[in-house]
Amino acid sequence: MSNKENTRHVLLVEGQNDQHVISHLWRSRNAYDGDLPFDIIDKEGYTKLRDSIPVEINAPGRKVIGIVIDANDDASTRWNAVIQKIQKNLATEEIKLPQSPEKTGLIVPETLRRPRIGVWLMPNNEHPGELENFVAEMIPGNDPVWPLSKDYIENIPEQHRKFTEKKKPRAKVHAWLATREEPRRMGVAIRAGDLDATGPLCTAFLTWLRRLFAPSS
Repeated sequence: MSNKENTRHVLLVEGQNDQHVISHLWRSRNAYDGDLPFDIIDKEGYTKLRDSIPVEINAPGRKVIGIVIDANDDASTRWNAVIQKIQKNLATEEIKLPQSPEKTGLIVPETLRRPRIGVWLMPNNEHPGELENFVAEMIPGNDPVWPLSKDYIENIPEQHRKFTEKKKPRAKVHAWLATREEPRRMGVAIRAGDLDATGPLCTAFLTWLRRLFAPSS
């Protein structure tokens, strides 16, 4: 998934699931199994990702840097924290970053002194949520098991739940994945066709990636 030689073009993500889903989504929609045109780096959590932004922007030879973070339950706070880290590296430039997420994903053009920078707030740059909310949009709309999977999670007595209220979407998606003929991780489920990667949200995300890493293609 990660092309260790491609350090000029990097996509920073919070965890292995993000890395896995994005890799398989790109390969599925671009119909090939070769190296990605960017290196996906698992930063092992939001805090480490956020704090690494200045170092990653200023890494020698860096040409493009993408940042994918979960909105969680407070998209505004997450967005502002990341934007502030980026803005500090633009202090001498006449550019002001937006105070709220851009629906199609943020892309800050490169200059002679720094790389092109992109930011995507999972799931869709508008609503609270995380990677699993993005993946849930790939579950076929007419799938008869999806409503049952959601009901299963909702009907687990609160005293027996090992997950918080905020993690319900994650539990529901993984409950649905467990019902497949061959239960798979989210990324592999994309390649296997269990998840539909042709919907508008996937298309919007991939369009952002292409604009960021391959603007001339």
